[in-house]
This record gives sequence, structure tokens and C-alpha cells, in this order.
Amino acid sequence: MLKLFSVKDKQKQQQEANAGAGKPGKLSAGELRIQKDMAELNLPSNITISFPDGKDKLMHFFITIRPDEGIYRGGKFNFEFNIPTGYPHDAPKVLCTTKVYHPNIDLEGKICLNILREDWKPVLSISSVIYGLQFLFLDPNPDDPLNKEAAQLFVDNPRQFEQYVQRAIHYGTYINNVHFPSCTA
Repeated sequence: MLKLFSVKDKQKQQQEANAGAGKPGKLSAGELRIQKDMAELNLPSNITISFPDGKDKLMHFFITIRPDEGIYRGGKFNFEFNIPTGYPHDAPKVLCTTKVYHPNIDLEGKICLNILREDWKPVLSISSVIYGLQFLFLDPNPDDPLNKEAAQLFVDNPRQFEQYVQRAIHYGTYINNVHFPSCTA
């Protein structure tokens, strides 16, 4: 009779030995997919990517978006991406690390983007998420807000909303007793 657990134990020991010897172990499906996504990534000039753990650590990275049109033009917004091991079946975890006055981004940096939640599908890629984030800065969605006060002002007084956003981007400001530091590009 074949002892399945002993075979798995031997495989695990071999992977650990390979890792200790500097040999690459077997990549997970998520790691293979993220390699493919990164190879196909074609970013416009106003979006940059950085890998704080090194370029070979693709499961954690930062994206910087510098909108060149719309209400948020002139700003610089950073997003942290953490790719789960179940990727692409599980959506990437994305957090905005720049404090921004936006209807679809709350004060903790959580993002209301449908493809990061209920509309995520494995056929989507990192590129899809990045372009979705860029679109939020071109066309905020007040109908599905995380920051309800920002959404209400966006609907009720768009001009005042844009003034608040531009003041926050260029100088930093307080809006409803919350400080938004400057985030110019």
C-alpha cells in the first residue's frame, strides 16, 4: 500500500531543502498568473509600479497614479497591492495609502471598485484593476460611495467639491475636521 502522507512529507522536505539551497521551489498558480500579468502589463506614463521587496517578489507591490485630467489632476495617489495565493480566483487586496477626499475611497484607504469585490472574475488581471482605479479618478461614482459626505457634496455642489479636492492636492486642507495632506505629483 502506498503511504500518501509519507510521499507528501518527502516532497515538502525536498522543497524546503531546495529553498535553503537557493533553488527555486514550485510556484503556486497565483505566482504563475501574476508573472503572466506583469509580463503583459503596459502602463501609461502617468502610472508607475514599484516592488518594495524586490522585483522577484511579485505578490506585493505599489502602484502610483498621477491623473493628468479631471478633478484629481495634479495629484499623486499610491496604492498597495497584496496578491493572495488563491489569485486569480481571489481578487487582489488593494488599499489606497494616500489620504484622499473621494466618494469611492474611505479615510482608511478602502476602495469601492466593483471588480475588487462582487464582480471579480479570474479572467480579469492586474491591468484591469489598475485601469479601474485610474477610472475612479476620472469619473468618481457617487451612487456607490464609501465616503458618503464626499459623495453628497459631489452631487449637491460639484464646483465646491472640485475646489476642496484641488486645495487638498496642492496645499493640504481640512474638510469636515479631517486633515488631507498635500499629494502633488
